[in-house]
Amino acid sequence: MHVVILAEFATTSGGAEKVALESARGLAEAGLRVTYLQAIPSPVDPLLDHDNIRRIELGLPDIWTLGGIKAAATGIWHAAAARALEAALRQLPAAPDCLHLHQWTRTLSPAIFPVLSRLDVPVIVTLHDYALACPNGVYYRFDRAEPCALAPLSPACLAAPCDPRSRVHKLVRVARAGALRQALHRRPLHVVHVCDASRRRLGDLLGGYALTHHRIDNPVRLADGPPADPARGDAIAYVGRLTREKGADLVADAARAAGLPALFVGAGPLEAELRARPGVEVVGWQAPEAVWALLRRRARALAAPSRWYETGPLTVYEALAAGIPVVASERSGAAEKVWDGRTGFVVAPEIGALAAAFSALRDDACAATLGANARARFRAAPMTLATHTAALRSLYAGLVESRTSALHHTEVAARSEQSTARSA
Repeated sequence: MHVVILAEFATTSGGAEKVALESARGLAEAGLRVTYLQAIPSPVDPLLDHDNIRRIELGLPDIWTLGGIKAAATGIWHAAAARALEAALRQLPAAPDCLHLHQWTRTLSPAIFPVLSRLDVPVIVTLHDYALACPNGVYYRFDRAEPCALAPLSPACLAAPCDPRSRVHKLVRVARAGALRQALHRRPLHVVHVCDASRRRLGDLLGGYALTHHRIDNPVRLADGPPADPARGDAIAYVGRLTREKGADLVADAARAAGLPALFVGAGPLEAELRARPGVEVVGWQAPEAVWALLRRRARALAAPSRWYETGPLTVYEALAAGIPVVASERSGAAEKVWDGRTGFVVAPEIGALAAAFSALRDDACAATLGANARARFRAAPMTLATHTAALRSLYAGLVESRTSALHHTEVAARSEQSTARSA
């Protein structure tokens, strides 16, 4: 089987890219031929260094580097991206059996979907966020600091000043969402949800599209080394972009209320504010190996208090696998993997609820028990790359078989009609 994986970067700069790269490697190791189409020039992750992986770079710009009107027009409909993609697909030495898309908003734009439909093979999209339905991509009201409850592109949605940048930026995103609806109109698409909550929520929001829904967990790469010992940890840890929608400020406030230091691994708009707070340590972005060495040594728990409906933050799963308790927002898809009171706590993204959970973890026995439970539960049903790869192979094989069967029935029907016509 030949699978094309389409993403905008070939380096792990976020969860979507990480899943795309891990998937490519897992499929290659399982014996499938993989073509990794990379839209934007970037460093190349060593995961793509495999004999069964062929990488093609489209050489497209990141629209955020273009500025002004050009960036807006490119984000709405990037015709050059569509042409580059079509040319790359046409030049493949062998036709793909299916294509799996992981990203499209940084340069590919809605313009690529008509190209993909002309491939006449199953097209799969993993929904790492809400960009297929919501103009700002995260179904969140940045103006109110709360999840959105509006129907995408409804009059109320169009009027809401929900964009994190500006009203003008919201208009551009609305235009892109409108272009996307036109591009996807009546075109069959298979979508992969990475958590149950995403499937329920997006299933309602995407009712106007010709979609088939599937559910596959993201892969979790187990960090090398012994299990963590959270009872010896001295801080509540947070890993990721430092933003309000992800609840970084809540971690700082709640940890202080619980009498514990807060350790932040990452960077973002709140970095300066957090550094200025007492009891807060910000170490910036770190290599994965350094992150997990630090968390094993320092983390009493990992906090993931998202205010938005985050789909599946990988750091939560990795922490549980390492034996670190997790305090997760009830709004996050990752909360589905946290056993409340047994492997961590699932709470509202509010200072009081978080502080209560952090305070409980000050007890050494509680931290140790929750950490041991987390590691044991993960190992009983691991979300490993092998498990993820097996699920993908099963999905692809089923789609290819269904398509082959449908083509066969079409050919049989056509021959029958021709025979009938000759007899008449």
